[in-house]
Amino acid sequence: ASLLPTHKDGVLHLNRPFFCFFASIAIWKFPKILQYSSFFGRKSINNIDMINEFLSYEFSQDFIARSSSFVEVANAADLIQRRQRSEFQDKIKGTLYDALKGNPDIVPSVLTLALNDAMTYDKATKSGGPNGSIRFSSEISRPENKELSPALTFLEEVKKEIDSYSKGGPISYADLIQCAAQSAVKSTFLASAIQKCGGNEEKGALLYRAFGSSGQWGLFDRQFGRSDAEQPDPEGRVPQWEKSSVQAMKDKFSAVGLGPRQLAVMSAFLGPDQSATEALLASDPEVSPWVQKYQRSRETVSQTDYEVDLITALTKLCSLGQQINYEAYSYPVQKVDLSKLKL
Repeated sequence: ASLLPTHKDGVLHLNRPFFCFFASIAIWKFPKILQYSSFFGRKSINNIDMINEFLSYEFSQDFIARSSSFVEVANAADLIQRRQRSEFQDKIKGTLYDALKGNPDIVPSVLTLALNDAMTYDKATKSGGPNGSIRFSSEISRPENKELSPALTFLEEVKKEIDSYSKGGPISYADLIQCAAQSAVKSTFLASAIQKCGGNEEKGALLYRAFGSSGQWGLFDRQFGRSDAEQPDPEGRVPQWEKSSVQAMKDKFSAVGLGPRQLAVMSAFLGPDQSATEALLASDPEVSPWVQKYQRSRETVSQTDYEVDLITALTKLCSLGQQINYEAYSYPVQKVDLSKLKL
C-alpha cells in the first residue's frame, strides 16, 4: 500500500517509492512517450503531467490492442459480404446476358425502361430516381412508358430466375432494371464488335475482350443495393422522348445534373431508332459536336470514347438520389462443426 499515491484535499500526493517505481517505467517508455506527447516542447514538465501523459499513452495502446481483434472480425465479415455480393452479381450478369441474347429486340426498350425509372429524380425534394417505381401499373401505363410494358414483363420473368438462386433475398426491381441496362449496353458493345468482324461471333468476342471497356464498370457495380419505392413516383417528371424537342430533352437532363454530352452519348436510350434520334439531336448546336464525336468513335475498332462516356453517364444516372445498402444480398455463413469432421 505504501507504493500507492494518496489524495488529500483534492491534491495528489506522491510518495518516494511510487515515484521511483513510476520513473523506472517512464524511462523505459520515454522514447515513445516523447513521440506521442502532447506536452513535448514545454519548458518544464511536472510530475503530474508526465504521469497523465504516460497513463493516457498506456491506455490508448491497450485500447488499440484490445480493439484490433474486433476490427479483424469486422474486416473479415466485410470481406465475406463483398464476396457474396460479387458472386451474386456475376450470376445476375450471366442470367441477364443469356436472356437478352435470346431476345435482342427487347434491348432498346430495356434501356428506355432504365432511363425513365431514373428520370423521375427531383433534385429539389431528393425524391424519385432509379427506385423501381416504374413497376407499378399506374406508372408503367403513363404515356411516356406505354411502349415499355413488354420490357418490364421480360424482366419480371428474369427476376423469377434470379430470385430462385439468391441466398440473400429477392433482388429489388431498382437493382434489376439498372443491371439489365448494364447488360443491354454491353450487348450493344459486343454486337458492334461482332459486326466489325464480319459477323463472326468468336472473333467479335475476342475483339471486345481485347479492346472493349469491360474494366470501366467498377463504380457502376458498387452501386448495388438500391431499395424499391413503395409507391409510384409523381407524374409529369419524365417527358415523352419521341415527342420532345431537343431543348426539352436538354432541360430534363440538366434538371438531374446531366448535360448535352450525356444526352448525346445516351441516344440509344431515347427510342428504338438510334440513328433517327441522333439526327434530331444533331440539329442542336450544343449537342451536335458530341453526337459527331460519338459517331466517329463508334467507327473505330475500340470505340473507346463512346463506351467510356456511356458507362460514366449510366453510372451517374443509376445512382440518382439512392442510398445504397452495401450489405444487401449478403447472408449468414453456415458454421462448420469441426468436431464432426473426419480426418
